[in-house]
Amino acid sequence: MPDRCLAEWLTLLEARHPSEIDLGLDRVAAVWSEIIARRLDKKTPLVLPTAITVAGTNGKGSCIASMQAIMLQHGYRVGATTSPHFIAYNERISVQGQPVYDDLIVAAFAEIELARGQISLTYFEFGTLAALLIFADADLDIILLEVGLGGRLDAINIIDADVAVVTSIALDHQAWLGNTRELIAVEKLGIARAGRPLVIGESDSPQGFDQMIAETGAQALLVGVDFSIDLHEDQFAIEVLSIGERSVGELSVGELSTDGQPLEFVGLPVSGLLPINKTLAVQALICAGFDLDHNNVIHALNGLILTGRQQSLEFNGVKVVLDVAHNPAAAVALAKNLPPIAGRYIAVASVLSDKDWSGIVEPLSEIIDQWRIAEISDTDRATKGQTLLEVLYNAGLSGTLHETLEEAFITAHYEATADDTVVVFGSFYSVSAVLYLHDELQQQSKQNIDGTVQ
Repeated sequence: MPDRCLAEWLTLLEARHPSEIDLGLDRVAAVWSEIIARRLDKKTPLVLPTAITVAGTNGKGSCIASMQAIMLQHGYRVGATTSPHFIAYNERISVQGQPVYDDLIVAAFAEIELARGQISLTYFEFGTLAALLIFADADLDIILLEVGLGGRLDAINIIDADVAVVTSIALDHQAWLGNTRELIAVEKLGIARAGRPLVIGESDSPQGFDQMIAETGAQALLVGVDFSIDLHEDQFAIEVLSIGERSVGELSVGELSTDGQPLEFVGLPVSGLLPINKTLAVQALICAGFDLDHNNVIHALNGLILTGRQQSLEFNGVKVVLDVAHNPAAAVALAKNLPPIAGRYIAVASVLSDKDWSGIVEPLSEIIDQWRIAEISDTDRATKGQTLLEVLYNAGLSGTLHETLEEAFITAHYEATADDTVVVFGSFYSVSAVLYLHDELQQQSKQNIDGTVQ
């Protein structure tokens, strides 16, 4: 097998499989089984630590980031896999909160290649298996696994997680998951395992949700029923259930509290990531059997931010908010969290073709004063620029169509005053484009400083 660098591997994987998205577990499970068998033959068995799988329309990344921060603050060794990435592929696989090095990913890819035989895997499936291989060799206490799409047929679901989390259920990826919240709920709940904890953050349950949960056989804990959030001005408190002394596989909801009383965590910060996703993180970790110290939880979550999740930064003195909101539910959350300002909100946005652009625009239409849009150039799944513009016009809004997202942002930035805020949203691609520009600006500033010092 020829030696390949990571960039060469990624180019190969992007082009090899006939479909970018090919849901199903048969192919990836067969390769994983072959990898396990080969390791056994070499007397190096694959052993994974406690695993928590997270599915949901929105909030998955925030929940995983919160769990990771809490575990690191307690001194545990943590692995996490998320997708997609913003700047570098390595962001998808982290150990101890840091992206892993190229050589670890390349070695994992090579091992997968030897094991797959004639089985074709997607780009995402290769990455999922690589993450699991890296985690198995990293002497970890816990792994946090973000579902890529749906849940039931997502590659992550080859792992029987100790705890499953479903953050939210809303319309998105309908071409693959179904056109109703009920159908989407079935796909999300597919990560649950019979007899094991299932932590659910969706408070507006779709029709028949209780029956869907019952059919999984999982021990469900629902927000507002089994655990709760008490919001204050700048802090919130939560009550979560403890698992006591029993092993995870033996739990029942009635036995989750050791003394009949929930555990309380008070003084948690409202700022940063949404309180519901922090709450889900705490409840999931408790269900996984970890004892959490109150002060460590507060310290871990205080000021915790995640790239592209209502992230604030400055770009040459201009205030910018980055949010990967790419469906109507996420747009509603973004609109709710944009405070009144003295100036204007200027949007820089674009979406992929399977997204409800009209549904994204609607909740932001009363907040955004100016729209600057562009067609995403890095994928053939982009919504056409003229379509983006027509939706704005049909909604009675005016917008300007640019050649690229970079051009849209630079123009918005140039025209913004000190009182204005530029809001970048609609896709990971939208946020990535601005992050690239921000990184380039920082590099130029550093070079100028270094040159002056010299």
